[in-house]
Amino acid sequence: MDHKTALIALLAISLVLALIGGFVAAKLRLPPLLGYIVAGIACGPHTPGFVGDAELAHQLSEIGVILLMFGVGMHFSLRDLLAVRNVALPGALIQTALVTVLGLALGAVWGWSIGGGLVLGLALAVASTVVLLRALEDTGGLDTIAGRIVVGWLVVEDLLTVVVLVLLPVVAGSLGGPDGAGAVPAGAFAILPLVALTLLKVGAFVAFMLLIGARVLPWLLGQVERTRSRELFTLSVIAIALGVGFGSAELLGLSFALGAFFAGVVVNGSDHSHRAEQDTRPLQDAFAVLFFVSVGMLFDPNILISEPLRVLAALAVVVIAKPVIAWAIMRVLRQSSRASRQVAAGLGQIGEFSFILLALGVSLGVLSQQGQDVALAAALLSIGLNPFLHRLLLRAPARPC
Repeated sequence: MDHKTALIALLAISLVLALIGGFVAAKLRLPPLLGYIVAGIACGPHTPGFVGDAELAHQLSEIGVILLMFGVGMHFSLRDLLAVRNVALPGALIQTALVTVLGLALGAVWGWSIGGGLVLGLALAVASTVVLLRALEDTGGLDTIAGRIVVGWLVVEDLLTVVVLVLLPVVAGSLGGPDGAGAVPAGAFAILPLVALTLLKVGAFVAFMLLIGARVLPWLLGQVERTRSRELFTLSVIAIALGVGFGSAELLGLSFALGAFFAGVVVNGSDHSHRAEQDTRPLQDAFAVLFFVSVGMLFDPNILISEPLRVLAALAVVVIAKPVIAWAIMRVLRQSSRASRQVAAGLGQIGEFSFILLALGVSLGVLSQQGQDVALAAALLSIGLNPFLHRLLLRAPARPC
């Protein structure tokens, strides 16, 4: 294919296939993102027919990551999180830790390095906000106590993942490669100064965004709004998301995700947050679709045949171990039986943040391509099974508190 039209071909074919896949998934009452990922598989090198440019797809997916993280920041509410902090905070921390340990155990059994098992465990621990919100909307549970708890739970998971995305490149060299025996190298403690420096950069960036950015960016949006130009306002919001994300990566060596997330947090705290979200939502949705398509392009469906037991083991962690752990934590924290089941059902899947983490693990040489395929297969199956799991658990007879 002529390189001059490679981008157009990738956009046109992937979006058309994503439309078809998303429509079919919606008709089957499945999350549309499942159809987007299947569209990516159809565009990838592991299936016959059109093969999209992997480098272009990667760059488009980076834009998708920035806008996804910006959107997450736009929905972040410290007030809502504090309202359910007594349940969401310990619940998310304990569940993430236990599922990560299970991922490390699987990696050890399979002969992976500590880094590979760690990335796998963290990826399996994080649930998809997109899938969960859709399930809550379908069951009318978004405004319930359980709905607020599980959303707060996800916010904590998302924040943990953002920290991991920042620290993983720093510690990757001490975690072993994908074929390592799992032992931490003797010089691992040499990375502690690098970790401290990275955390210092993160702290400085967060302080700058909350103290300076929180004044400058709303003022800038206000000035643009006075022009009464809708396209200029939309452009300003997109420029803030991409500019802050790119700037945090280029100037401080942090991740695009961290910069975009806090740009969204700052914009969410302004008087223009509603309009900013409304005007940029179509572009966020479009690039989110391209992100999921790019994830599908990386997936080799042959893993379902070559490594079915590993896929089933990872899937069992997601759809059995995670819900059981979440349910047990909720009951220990004295939550009702129905609320516990609702939270457990909502967390029985993995999604967008896991995809970002897996891709980073592969790019850093910590996780093998096969490991990514195993996790992606578990993600796809868990997303497909989650609506049925959700309906099954919510229909179960309630027990006394």
